[in-house]
Amino acid sequence: MYGFTRSLLFTLPPEPAHRLGMSGLAALGRMPSLCQSMRERTLRQAPMDLSVELAGLRFAHPVALAAGLDKDAEAVDGLFACGFSAVEIGTVTPKPQPGNPKPRLFRLPEHRAVINRMGFNNHGAATAAAHLTGRAWKPGPLGVNIGKNKDTPLERAVDDYVACVDALAPLGDYVVVNASSPNTPGLRTLQEPEQLSALLRAVQERMGQVAPGTPLFLKIAPDLTPEAVDEVVDVALERGLSGLIATNTTITRPFEHKHSKEAGGLSGAPVRELSNAVIRRAYQRSRGTLPLIGVGGVFTAQDVYEKLRAGATVVQVYTGFIYEGPGMVGRILMDLGALLARDGFASVRDVIGVDAHPGAPVAASP
Repeated sequence: MYGFTRSLLFTLPPEPAHRLGMSGLAALGRMPSLCQSMRERTLRQAPMDLSVELAGLRFAHPVALAAGLDKDAEAVDGLFACGFSAVEIGTVTPKPQPGNPKPRLFRLPEHRAVINRMGFNNHGAATAAAHLTGRAWKPGPLGVNIGKNKDTPLERAVDDYVACVDALAPLGDYVVVNASSPNTPGLRTLQEPEQLSALLRAVQERMGQVAPGTPLFLKIAPDLTPEAVDEVVDVALERGLSGLIATNTTITRPFEHKHSKEAGGLSGAPVRELSNAVIRRAYQRSRGTLPLIGVGGVFTAQDVYEKLRAGATVVQVYTGFIYEGPGMVGRILMDLGALLARDGFASVRDVIGVDAHPGAPVAASP
């Protein structure tokens, strides 16, 4: 069914297609009974208990939605209806901003990929907060991904993150500091240890005032060197973060394509191995003590399974959802249960990080 819908959507330019899809999901969200029945039907496809816990939060299963799809929290309930264990909104900035000039979004179907240079286009923290206020149905954790406005100087970036915390942290189940988008000039320099520590300290102090106990995550880039990953992990442990989200989009282009020279972040299948390598490195550096959410190149249960084995506890989807559609979560749950059973694991918890240990065998392909 979605194959036909996707064919129609792909006849449109990427941004209008995205807006159409989001409008449909927002409309679905206004039908609570249908949302609940759809979600229940999807979750029933899991052949075993796939639940996990992360940072004190319970996830019905490890497949969650990454930030980037629903920037303004306009379709949260519709996305939960698709079966995701958690939904992450954003990236949200304090003030509304239009993002970068168009065109800024490119499909690469041959590579199951997308290039975007959206530039944190969103309607601002106040709009997202208004959408989240008064939500009645809360079937899973809601994440809030925050960033800085493009016109805010880097030396004042902390002010923007703190302003977002004030507006949104009390409304979310966890908060994510996005310091790794390649589409806001200079943003990735905030991942450098000294700047990163100062940023996280300020965010944590404000969260302690307005949303005490709410978990805080940091989203990192796939283009970090192994040594840079170690430095970020060390800062995260020192600051007592709840975990890392690995990874954002990549600025590398591992193939030739008519769009490959477009500036921006590449997501989808080509990011899978980059992301997995960062997850493994972070898991190894922290000796499994720093919880990880994996994201990048997830289309199938095998992709989820590899990230779990690399060290992730939860695995997020974005580009895969665009290509695979609303039925993807149910298919992944069914197949993930089969993979766990095939390899003799009784639960998702048993498989986390098994490939990150020295000399660990590589996961078998189906």
